[in-house]
Amino acid sequence: MGDKYTEINSRTWDVWAENGCDWSLPVTHEEFEAVTEENWGVYLTPCITAPHEWFGELKGKKLLGLASGGGQQMPIFTRLGAECTILDYSDRQLEAERKVARREGYAISIIKGDMTQRLPFEDGSFDIIFHPVSNCYVEDVYHVWNECFRVLKSGGVLLAGFDNGLNFLFEDDNPLLVVNPLPFNPLKMPRERFERMAQNYEGIQFSHSMEEQLGGQLKAGFRLTDLYEDKDRENGMEIRKFAPQYMATRAVKP
Repeated sequence: MGDKYTEINSRTWDVWAENGCDWSLPVTHEEFEAVTEENWGVYLTPCITAPHEWFGELKGKKLLGLASGGGQQMPIFTRLGAECTILDYSDRQLEAERKVARREGYAISIIKGDMTQRLPFEDGSFDIIFHPVSNCYVEDVYHVWNECFRVLKSGGVLLAGFDNGLNFLFEDDNPLLVVNPLPFNPLKMPRERFERMAQNYEGIQFSHSMEEQLGGQLKAGFRLTDLYEDKDRENGMEIRKFAPQYMATRAVKP
């Protein structure tokens, strides 16, 4: 069961992108042109833009968009002078990156890859990793943090968004009734549940504890410098009315 969930998720994201998912709508030419050093914003979590000071000077920096395809953030970073690489396992999300790059005439390294595997980069390759909410599609988050630490330069910055697990307590047909114990792991549930998620294009998703999310970054060797919490957009889970469901962190490799 566990050797195919990333392939299912790759196909699922292709379907979501074809159907116009919020995170698959690339920036327009007008939005690209409007970017200046003062006027820009990117999302690690659904609603709050990441603080500009988290990035520092972007010009000339080598930036990895990890599981960040869709043509939403890399065009902005490129416009601000960063040298961008995108790694994602969705063909549709990567095609969106190619389309924007062709339209605006800039260079970007586009790689189809799976972050559950060793990242295809040398040690110390990047100054910044931008990793918006996506490790919910990965069973082993510790591996992701360890690989981020490896491919960042000393002094490099990891900017990550992730959910806090609350959404996994509920089901769509019972939006405020707790029905699932945590951790939520489809690979350890009855086969029928796994197959339903795959067939319905729900994505094979996993809850992760703060021990994994925050503690995992610390165990990998990072130094956490800042964080904030966020909620779903209006069309998201009902729990958003009562509690934040997401967190974004800034961490530095010493």
